[in-house]
Amino acid sequence: MRHLDETDARLLLALTEDPRGTVVALAERLELSRNTVQARLAQLEGANALLPLDRRVNPVPLGYPLTAFISIHLQQQKLAAVVRELAEIPEIIQAHGLSGPADLLLTVVCVDAADLFRVNGEVLACDGIERAETSLSMGELIPFRMRPLLERGPVAPA
Repeated sequence: MRHLDETDARLLLALTEDPRGTVVALAERLELSRNTVQARLAQLEGANALLPLDRRVNPVPLGYPLTAFISIHLQQQKLAAVVRELAEIPEIIQAHGLSGPADLLLTVVCVDAADLFRVNGEVLACDGIERAETSLSMGELIPFRMRPLLERGPVAPA
Protein backbone atom coordinates (compact mmCIF):
# COMPACT_ATOMS: atom_id res chain seq x y z
CA MET A 1 0.00 0.00 0.00
CA ARG A 2 1.35 3.40 -0.90
CA HIS A 3 1.77 5.99 1.84
CA LEU A 4 -1.04 8.56 1.92
CA ASP A 5 -0.29 12.25 1.71
CA GLU A 6 -2.11 15.27 3.10
CA THR A 7 -4.38 15.56 0.05
CA ASP A 8 -5.40 11.91 0.40
CA ALA A 9 -6.14 12.48 4.10
CA ARG A 10 -8.24 15.57 3.31
CA LEU A 11 -10.17 13.62 0.68
CA LEU A 12 -10.80 10.71 3.03
CA LEU A 13 -11.89 13.09 5.81
CA ALA A 14 -14.32 14.76 3.41
CA LEU A 15 -15.69 11.31 2.54
CA THR A 16 -16.25 10.52 6.23
CA GLU A 17 -18.20 13.75 6.55
CA ASP A 18 -20.20 13.20 3.35
CA PRO A 19 -19.95 9.55 2.24
CA ARG A 20 -22.36 10.13 -0.62
CA GLY A 21 -20.57 13.19 -1.93
CA THR A 22 -20.06 13.27 -5.66
CA VAL A 23 -16.66 13.76 -7.22
CA VAL A 24 -17.73 17.27 -8.25
CA ALA A 25 -18.92 18.15 -4.72
CA LEU A 26 -15.74 16.79 -3.17
CA ALA A 27 -13.63 18.72 -5.67
CA GLU A 28 -15.44 21.98 -4.86
CA ARG A 29 -15.22 21.41 -1.12
CA LEU A 30 -11.49 20.61 -1.23
CA GLU A 31 -10.70 23.20 -3.92
CA LEU A 32 -9.23 20.56 -6.18
CA SER A 33 -9.97 19.73 -9.79
CA ARG A 34 -12.54 17.07 -10.54
CA ASN A 35 -9.87 15.06 -12.37
CA THR A 36 -7.56 15.19 -9.33
CA VAL A 37 -10.30 13.95 -7.02
CA GLN A 38 -11.32 11.21 -9.43
CA ALA A 39 -7.70 10.08 -9.91
CA ARG A 40 -7.02 10.15 -6.16
CA LEU A 41 -10.16 8.11 -5.43
CA ALA A 42 -9.11 5.53 -8.02
CA GLN A 43 -5.62 5.36 -6.45
CA LEU A 44 -7.10 5.00 -2.95
CA GLU A 45 -9.36 2.19 -4.14
CA GLY A 46 -6.46 0.49 -5.90
CA ALA A 47 -4.31 0.76 -2.75
CA ASN A 48 -7.09 -0.74 -0.59
CA ALA A 49 -7.28 2.47 1.44
CA LEU A 50 -11.06 2.46 1.03
CA LEU A 51 -12.87 -0.40 2.75
CA PRO A 52 -15.92 -2.11 1.24
CA LEU A 53 -19.19 -0.29 1.76
CA ASP A 54 -20.83 -3.30 3.44
CA ARG A 55 -18.82 -2.37 6.55
CA ARG A 56 -21.42 0.38 7.10
CA VAL A 57 -24.43 -1.95 7.15
CA ASN A 58 -25.95 -2.40 10.62
CA PRO A 59 -26.88 -6.06 11.26
CA VAL A 60 -29.63 -5.19 13.77
CA PRO A 61 -32.31 -4.22 11.21
CA LEU A 62 -31.46 -7.45 9.37
CA GLY A 63 -32.61 -9.35 12.47
CA TYR A 64 -29.23 -9.89 14.18
CA PRO A 65 -29.30 -7.85 17.41
CA LEU A 66 -26.76 -10.00 19.30
CA THR A 67 -23.03 -9.48 18.73
CA ALA A 68 -20.44 -11.80 20.21
CA PHE A 69 -16.71 -12.34 20.00
CA ILE A 70 -15.31 -15.84 19.74
CA SER A 71 -11.64 -16.44 20.54
CA ILE A 72 -10.38 -19.49 18.68
CA HIS A 73 -7.50 -21.79 19.55
CA LEU A 74 -6.48 -23.96 16.61
CA GLN A 75 -3.86 -26.23 15.13
CA GLN A 76 -1.60 -23.75 13.35
CA GLN A 77 -0.90 -26.02 10.38
CA LYS A 78 -4.65 -26.01 9.61
CA LEU A 79 -5.07 -22.23 9.76
CA ALA A 80 -5.78 -21.68 6.04
CA ALA A 81 -8.33 -24.50 5.89
CA VAL A 82 -10.02 -23.31 9.08
CA VAL A 83 -10.30 -19.75 7.74
CA ARG A 84 -11.82 -21.03 4.47
CA GLU A 85 -14.36 -23.07 6.43
CA LEU A 86 -15.19 -20.20 8.80
CA ALA A 87 -15.72 -17.86 5.84
CA GLU A 88 -18.67 -20.07 4.84
CA ILE A 89 -20.54 -19.19 8.07
CA PRO A 90 -22.58 -16.05 7.22
CA GLU A 91 -22.95 -14.93 10.84
CA ILE A 92 -19.17 -14.42 11.08
CA ILE A 93 -18.83 -10.83 9.96
CA GLN A 94 -15.13 -10.40 10.74
CA ALA A 95 -12.10 -12.45 11.74
CA HIS A 96 -8.65 -11.40 12.87
CA GLY A 97 -5.51 -13.47 13.25
CA LEU A 98 -3.96 -12.81 16.65
CA SER A 99 -0.72 -13.11 18.51
CA GLY A 100 -1.01 -14.14 22.15
CA PRO A 101 -3.07 -16.86 23.77
CA ALA A 102 -5.77 -17.11 21.07
CA ASP A 103 -5.17 -17.61 17.35
CA LEU A 104 -8.27 -15.99 15.86
CA LEU A 105 -10.87 -13.51 17.04
CA LEU A 106 -14.24 -13.75 15.32
CA THR A 107 -16.99 -11.18 15.41
CA VAL A 108 -20.34 -12.88 14.99
CA VAL A 109 -23.91 -11.62 14.89
CA CYS A 110 -26.87 -13.75 15.93
CA VAL A 111 -30.63 -13.63 16.32
CA ASP A 112 -30.55 -14.67 20.00
CA ALA A 113 -28.70 -16.88 22.49
CA ALA A 114 -29.97 -20.09 20.87
CA ASP A 115 -28.71 -18.89 17.51
CA LEU A 116 -25.32 -18.06 19.07
CA PHE A 117 -25.22 -21.60 20.47
CA ARG A 118 -25.83 -22.93 16.95
CA VAL A 119 -23.13 -20.69 15.43
CA ASN A 120 -20.68 -21.75 18.16
CA GLY A 121 -21.40 -25.35 17.23
CA GLU A 122 -20.65 -24.65 13.56
CA VAL A 123 -17.39 -22.96 14.53
CA LEU A 124 -16.33 -25.81 16.79
CA ALA A 125 -17.17 -28.34 14.06
CA CYS A 126 -14.40 -26.94 11.85
CA ASP A 127 -11.52 -29.41 11.58
CA GLY A 128 -8.49 -27.95 13.32
CA ILE A 129 -10.25 -25.87 15.96
CA GLU A 130 -9.29 -27.07 19.42
CA ARG A 131 -11.44 -24.80 21.54
CA ALA A 132 -13.32 -21.52 21.58
CA GLU A 133 -14.28 -18.94 24.17
CA THR A 134 -17.27 -16.69 23.58
CA SER A 135 -17.95 -13.23 24.98
CA LEU A 136 -21.14 -11.26 24.42
CA SER A 137 -20.96 -7.65 23.38
CA MET A 138 -22.78 -5.54 25.93
CA GLY A 139 -22.75 -2.56 23.56
CA GLU A 140 -20.43 -0.73 21.21
CA LEU A 141 -18.76 2.05 23.18
CA ILE A 142 -16.46 3.42 20.47
CA PRO A 143 -17.72 2.59 17.00
CA PHE A 144 -15.32 2.00 14.13
CA ARG A 145 -13.88 5.37 13.26
CA MET A 146 -11.15 6.94 11.20
CA ARG A 147 -11.90 10.63 11.68
CA PRO A 148 -9.41 11.23 14.55
CA LEU A 149 -6.56 9.71 12.52
CA LEU A 150 -7.55 11.60 9.39
CA GLU A 151 -7.75 14.85 11.34
CA ARG A 152 -4.25 14.18 12.68
CA GLY A 153 -3.03 13.58 9.15
CA PRO A 154 -0.68 11.00 7.70
CA VAL A 155 2.46 10.02 9.60
CA ALA A 156 5.75 9.22 7.94
CA PRO A 157 6.48 5.52 7.54
CA ALA A 158 8.91 4.13 10.07
